[in-house]
Amino acid sequence: MEATMSAPAIRISGMNKLYGQFHALHDIDLTVERGEKVVICGPSGSGKSTLIRCINRLEEHQSGTIEVMGTCLDDNVDHIDEIRREAGMVFQNFNLFPHMSVLDNCTLAPVLARKTPRADAEATALRYLARVKIPEQAHKFPGELSGGQQQRVAIARALCMNPKIMLFDEPTSALDPEMISEVLDVMVGLAREGMTMVCVTHEMGFARQIADRVIFMADGRIVEQAPPEDFFNNPQNDRTRAFIGQVMGH
Repeated sequence: MEATMSAPAIRISGMNKLYGQFHALHDIDLTVERGEKVVICGPSGSGKSTLIRCINRLEEHQSGTIEVMGTCLDDNVDHIDEIRREAGMVFQNFNLFPHMSVLDNCTLAPVLARKTPRADAEATALRYLARVKIPEQAHKFPGELSGGQQQRVAIARALCMNPKIMLFDEPTSALDPEMISEVLDVMVGLAREGMTMVCVTHEMGFARQIADRVIFMADGRIVEQAPPEDFFNNPQNDRTRAFIGQVMGH
């Protein structure tokens, strides 16, 4: 147990992911400490989303090891379930159940997976809906909400499982520009409260604001990683420099 308590939030060693003949991720080594905020960026197709989806077994890696909070991710279903409880996930396209109210979306997993009593799950859900500033939307259906509101529901839903880690897969890329800041504000708040976070995003202002470390990926490899100050002001790799020039508009 002691080893688990002191284990990093995430430890990936020599991880490879293939789709048939296509080598999507090459020899990924990445450790994320508890409480650390890591932003992963890179061009489209660089393997960012695949990497984050491997962490909670939405994608299966072919070789190497992944550990989450000291639990090794393997074919053991109990291990997979344990890791999914520890690592909340927020997707690009919200993934809410359209036929269920916001409140039911938020209570479903705690009631089914954690066996939380319904009343307790609802109390927790209402607390997190208030935390993401939409408590008044609890009894509406996702289709009645804006994209920004739906994504905030998705964040609240993930938090209802009391995860130790939050994984964000391009959480603002499907949103209209005026809705992006309301979602980023919630994420900044989580970061400031000390949540361990791994975020795949193109929002470089957000990366500068909250990241302890920014990772640049290209062609399925981690090309460069550094604290934001160094990453943006003094990138070491030509590809990183070119990418920053593109996304920062200079």
